Amino acid sequence: MAQMTMIQAINDAMRTELKNDENVLVFGEDIGNNGGVFRATEGLQKEFGEERVFDTPLGESGIGGLAIGLSLTGFRPIMEIQFFGFLFEVMDSVSGQMARMSFRSAGAYHAPVTIRSPFGGGVATPEMHADSLEGLVAAQPGLKVVIPSTPYDAKGLLISAIKDEDPVVFLEHMKLYRSFRQEVPEEEYTIPLGKADVKREGKDLSIITYGAMVHESLKAAEELEKEGYSVEVIDLRTIQPMDIETIIASVEKTNRAMVVQEAQKQAGIAANIVAEITERAILSLEAPVLRVTAPDTIYPYAQGENTWLPNAKDISETAKKVLTF
Repeated sequence: MAQMTMIQAINDAMRTELKNDENVLVFGEDIGNNGGVFRATEGLQKEFGEERVFDTPLGESGIGGLAIGLSLTGFRPIMEIQFFGFLFEVMDSVSGQMARMSFRSAGAYHAPVTIRSPFGGGVATPEMHADSLEGLVAAQPGLKVVIPSTPYDAKGLLISAIKDEDPVVFLEHMKLYRSFRQEVPEEEYTIPLGKADVKREGKDLSIITYGAMVHESLKAAEELEKEGYSVEVIDLRTIQPMDIETIIASVEKTNRAMVVQEAQKQAGIAANIVAEITERAILSLEAPVLRVTAPDTIYPYAQGENTWLPNAKDISETAKKVLTF
């Protein structure tokens, strides 16, 4: 195994599938010779040529339209939206076309498109670059939405996304790109979409989360352990479809739950998780299911984002409310 950052694992996943399947194509703004804003595609054009890894004009709607056409003619496009805040420019292609392809054709056609995009706060990006818009795509039937929190998960989940017969939105938190390394197999492997991972076992409280908030939740769990609390941390990995079975099994074990997301309280998927828990496991609960989220405001400018974003302290304080209810 090799020690990889998340950005290296993502690059390796694309390299692996470009080698294994001649129908895989990679394209987006500045992803060719430049390797993308974060160098996620670095070296791929040199290795596989301009016909398989290529730049597009600065037009997200055109990128989406190209991906639809290619997917209907036997290719497996990996399209990059340079930052997920630019989703609105390609929303019709993603939600109006790709997501509906299998349904409207009664399964005769599919759109095996992987939509890669960086998102998330904590790295002082300009306005409209860091917004957590995953709730918008998770609410659209026909789309799968994946958000890895580790290099190992990123590679396995991305390969699964590329192989999937239907569109997968693959979101990459910018703060996690180079924040740590992890052992990652150099050969091809897959992680099933729609399957959560228990990142930490516990018996007193279940924290359900995803993306960068997995690491903040693990920090909080470590601090709470010093006070005698055993906290379980569930990394959803795929937020659509969601692994409800793992969530409910954890809640029935701990009898207490909370949900952590970087998105604003009115956005994201936390409210849906709370609803699922109360519908399926209310008799197991010994306390209300609380949420830790960003405030319901527009994403702030870089000077204020560290105050605005949820952190381990926020998670720990809310956890104590649930634990002592």
